[in-house]
Amino acid sequence: MTDFTTDAPVTRVKHAPPKREFYAYFVIIFLAALPLSFLTWALAFGRQMQLPEKGPIARAWSQARIITPMIFAA
Repeated sequence: MTDFTTDAPVTRVKHAPPKREFYAYFVIIFLAALPLSFLTWALAFGRQMQLPEKGPIARAWSQARIITPMIFAA
Protein backbone atom coordinates (compact mmCIF):
# COMPACT_ATOMS: atom_id res chain seq x y z
CA MET A 1 0.00 0.00 0.00
CA THR A 2 1.29 3.45 -0.86
CA ASP A 3 1.61 6.07 1.85
CA PHE A 4 0.76 9.50 0.49
CA THR A 5 0.86 11.30 3.82
CA THR A 6 4.56 12.12 3.71
CA ASP A 7 5.41 12.53 0.05
CA ALA A 8 2.09 13.39 -1.50
CA PRO A 9 2.35 14.31 -5.16
CA VAL A 10 1.67 17.98 -5.63
CA THR A 11 -0.67 18.73 -8.47
CA ARG A 12 -1.38 22.35 -8.98
CA VAL A 13 -3.84 23.46 -11.54
CA LYS A 14 -3.04 26.87 -12.90
CA HIS A 15 -6.07 28.79 -13.97
CA ALA A 16 -5.15 31.23 -16.67
CA PRO A 17 -7.02 34.50 -16.42
CA PRO A 18 -9.57 34.96 -19.19
CA LYS A 19 -7.60 37.62 -21.01
CA ARG A 20 -9.61 37.85 -24.21
CA GLU A 21 -12.92 38.00 -22.41
CA PHE A 22 -11.55 40.52 -19.89
CA TYR A 23 -10.24 42.79 -22.63
CA ALA A 24 -13.48 42.48 -24.60
CA TYR A 25 -15.49 43.61 -21.56
CA PHE A 26 -12.91 46.31 -20.83
CA VAL A 27 -13.25 47.77 -24.34
CA ILE A 28 -17.05 47.70 -24.21
CA ILE A 29 -17.14 49.42 -20.82
CA PHE A 30 -14.48 51.94 -21.88
CA LEU A 31 -16.44 52.88 -25.00
CA ALA A 32 -19.65 53.16 -22.98
CA ALA A 33 -17.98 55.38 -20.37
CA LEU A 34 -16.29 57.64 -22.91
CA PRO A 35 -19.28 59.86 -23.86
CA LEU A 36 -20.27 60.32 -20.23
CA SER A 37 -16.72 61.20 -19.23
CA PHE A 38 -16.55 63.80 -22.02
CA LEU A 39 -19.79 65.28 -20.74
CA THR A 40 -18.66 65.42 -17.11
CA TRP A 41 -15.28 66.82 -18.17
CA ALA A 42 -16.96 69.56 -20.20
CA LEU A 43 -19.34 70.42 -17.35
CA ALA A 44 -16.47 70.60 -14.87
CA PHE A 45 -14.56 72.84 -17.28
CA GLY A 46 -17.63 75.06 -17.74
CA ARG A 47 -18.16 75.47 -14.00
CA GLN A 48 -14.57 76.05 -12.92
CA MET A 49 -13.18 77.65 -16.10
CA GLN A 50 -10.01 75.63 -15.83
CA LEU A 51 -9.07 72.21 -17.14
CA PRO A 52 -9.80 69.34 -14.74
CA GLU A 53 -6.87 67.27 -13.50
CA LYS A 54 -7.90 64.15 -15.41
CA GLY A 55 -8.92 64.29 -19.03
CA PRO A 56 -11.99 62.53 -20.41
CA ILE A 57 -10.03 59.54 -21.72
CA ALA A 58 -8.27 59.06 -18.38
CA ARG A 59 -11.62 59.20 -16.60
CA ALA A 60 -13.17 56.60 -18.90
CA TRP A 61 -10.07 54.41 -18.59
CA SER A 62 -10.18 54.51 -14.78
CA GLN A 63 -13.90 53.73 -14.77
CA ALA A 64 -13.31 50.72 -17.03
CA ARG A 65 -10.44 49.59 -14.76
CA ILE A 66 -12.79 49.74 -11.77
CA ILE A 67 -15.91 48.17 -13.30
CA THR A 68 -14.42 45.32 -15.36
CA PRO A 69 -12.83 43.39 -12.44
CA MET A 70 -16.10 43.76 -10.53
CA ILE A 71 -17.86 41.83 -13.29
CA PHE A 72 -15.36 38.98 -13.12
CA ALA A 73 -15.40 38.89 -9.31
CA ALA A 74 -19.16 38.39 -9.21
